[in-house]
Amino acid sequence: MLTQHSVAADSVRSPCLGIVSVIRRCGKARSTSAETCLSNDVTVHVGLVGAGRIGGFHARSLSASPLVNRLTIADVDPHRAAELAEAVGAHYVESPEAIFNAGIDALVIAAATPAHATWLHMAADARVPAFCEKPIALDLAATDAVIDDVKQAGIMVQIGFQRRFDAGYRAAREAVQSGSLGDLHLVRLATHDPAPPPEEYVAGSGGIWRDLAIHDFDIAPWVVGRPVVEVYCDGQANAGVFAKHDDVDAACAVLRFEGGVLGVVSAARNDPRGYDVRMEIFGLRDSIAVGWDARTPLRSIEPGVAAPTEPGYRNFIERFEPAYRAELQGFLAAVRDGAESECTVTDARRALMVAVAADRSRREHRPVRIEEIG
Repeated sequence: MLTQHSVAADSVRSPCLGIVSVIRRCGKARSTSAETCLSNDVTVHVGLVGAGRIGGFHARSLSASPLVNRLTIADVDPHRAAELAEAVGAHYVESPEAIFNAGIDALVIAAATPAHATWLHMAADARVPAFCEKPIALDLAATDAVIDDVKQAGIMVQIGFQRRFDAGYRAAREAVQSGSLGDLHLVRLATHDPAPPPEEYVAGSGGIWRDLAIHDFDIAPWVVGRPVVEVYCDGQANAGVFAKHDDVDAACAVLRFEGGVLGVVSAARNDPRGYDVRMEIFGLRDSIAVGWDARTPLRSIEPGVAAPTEPGYRNFIERFEPAYRAELQGFLAAVRDGAESECTVTDARRALMVAVAADRSRREHRPVRIEEIG
């Protein structure tokens, strides 16, 4: 049943009331974050900030999760929050800031990128564990301020790099760790959007490296088990809107990993056959691919090879729907069990450093060591 949480009625409540009540049920008189004490039979009250496209998807996942006993939604547009709450059978509040007065045990941040850091600071102040879509922020100074605040507060934060929860990437990581591929020599990655985003998005995205390729900069070291130590990048603005905002819509990067393994990344805003995300790993014993299936948006022109029978993936949600669901379940389970985050704020910082180095490399037309970035 849809209800609006009364902000006035709850103004005397502590932002952490829901957490404190859980702590008391656990028999521990500690005023720390909920993830330190929730038992396996406790479900949580989740606050969701952001009722847009990804927020709507998360709302449906959260409302269906057996780990969630209540969902409260907030958005800068209260009507949009109310409509989403009605659609999924959740509650809503009139303003995002009021969500902490609803007694939430955990926060999911699906707001616009410029708001991520602010919401993580608020979660730290309220001692509420948080899941946040990538990135934390578009620059290292703002990112580091959040990391300091989160560490001081002692809360668990998971950043939304959903590929870590995709079955294919997990299998690739296991193959690398097992040694079955032999010594790795080369990695290839691709992230190609089917069509460019609107100009207002391009203007505030931080550029193709921070917005699109940052997923590759996170997943490649995670799968390979080695950090990126150097990047060499270039790009081209084929559409005027990207040149206008000093961005590119087609880009390539050469990565050097610790130990000498090489990687190649292609990033594009236009792919007529669909949303294309792949990873190929070449070892001395075996070679494997992630993202190769009946809907991979490529067409072979070799004689005798049949044309694809299914359409390519239309967007990132269609391609990674199971991974998006799995990452939220992982976050909720970590909150319940007091477990560590599977994608920490420090992990997010590492990916951002590679993205910043890639941007510098493109602008200065030279290889850039990650240690130059800090």
